[in-house]
Amino acid sequence: MVPADPGPDEGPDDPSDRPPAGGEARVEIGIIDGLGQVAAADWDALTTGHDPFTRHDFLSALEESGSVGGRSGWQPAHVLVRQEGRLVGACPAYVKGHSYGEYIFDWGWARAAQQAGIAYYPKVVSAVPFTPATGRRVLVAPGASEALVLEAVTAGLQHLADAVDGSSFHWLFCTGAEHAALSRHPSLTGRMTHQYHWENLEYESFDHWLSTFRSKARKEARRERRRAREACDVVHVLRGSELGPREWSALRGFYEDTTSRKWGQAYLTPEWFDVARTSLQDTALAWLAEHEGRYVAGALCFQEGQHLYGRYWGCLPDYSALHFELCYHGPVEACITNGWTRFEAGAQGQHKIQRGLMPRPTWSVHWLRHPGLARAVDEANRQEARLVAREMEALAAHGPFKREHEG
Repeated sequence: MVPADPGPDEGPDDPSDRPPAGGEARVEIGIIDGLGQVAAADWDALTTGHDPFTRHDFLSALEESGSVGGRSGWQPAHVLVRQEGRLVGACPAYVKGHSYGEYIFDWGWARAAQQAGIAYYPKVVSAVPFTPATGRRVLVAPGASEALVLEAVTAGLQHLADAVDGSSFHWLFCTGAEHAALSRHPSLTGRMTHQYHWENLEYESFDHWLSTFRSKARKEARRERRRAREACDVVHVLRGSELGPREWSALRGFYEDTTSRKWGQAYLTPEWFDVARTSLQDTALAWLAEHEGRYVAGALCFQEGQHLYGRYWGCLPDYSALHFELCYHGPVEACITNGWTRFEAGAQGQHKIQRGLMPRPTWSVHWLRHPGLARAVDEANRQEARLVAREMEALAAHGPFKREHEG
């Protein structure tokens, strides 16, 4: 069941205002301004087991380190759904005064609103801050009604947007199933963008994986791996529990150097690396290249269940040859060795295609308060989806695979 059709300036209705259907107990919807207000075990019982970023420890690390909250422009406002006192649903959410750190770019929408004299900020965003990774945004307890929780979360986001006089609310990098369910509602508009992902088709080894490449691409991958071995003494692959102060200090240095050169702003505070050392031992996975007794390059990934996600990379000058090994070849090999099924290497980067990461759709869903802006955005999303589909098809043709393995 989806919410009833709202009026032009209203969002989906609140299920707690109606008698429950089918004899189900009434739900209670709440908003909390920090994950410290909900038990980690209760929150994590809602997660999928394949997403390290919606876990209580990852989201809490962002809050405890000051990476969100304060003057960051990401104010936590998480939605909780309870039924007879039991937590049956949740949604990580933030009130935002800007669009930085989202990777589903709505700057054009904000400019159009400004030109029309419409205030675009604040807005409400359901996402994992600074983390363009696909995952459930509406978390549902096993056995609970997904439709009821989805409806309640939508109502919670609507009330939050009303409370802060927000222009809109947005689910970013949601799953395809969430996109399909939510975008059916007349007041919500779905959007399709794309990233480059790797999928494990039961490869037996890295060489088996490379055997699907055309000869030239296969030789280039092997050359890149050889150059990486020549550039350092050893590449360590270390779990979070194996990362000590020296390793986290190196990863922090690489992160800060990369962000200062590419974006000019580090979203993660220095304190995040201290918090992560103890709280993210179960999911952090790092590739660190060592040469002459010092770490010269590193890539910080996160892994849970069957999925691996690349996040942060950096290197000292003259060690950029390690990039493809630490960020792509090494993680793909780890997936094959461990039987992991999916590797997402982050946003953007057409160079990923040559390493076998292919264009795949990513999804978001949006509600905008102003009727005229909502209609314009909906039409723009429809046109963009057609363009993105054609772009993904064209990009896929440049993949490294032999013809019989393309697609």
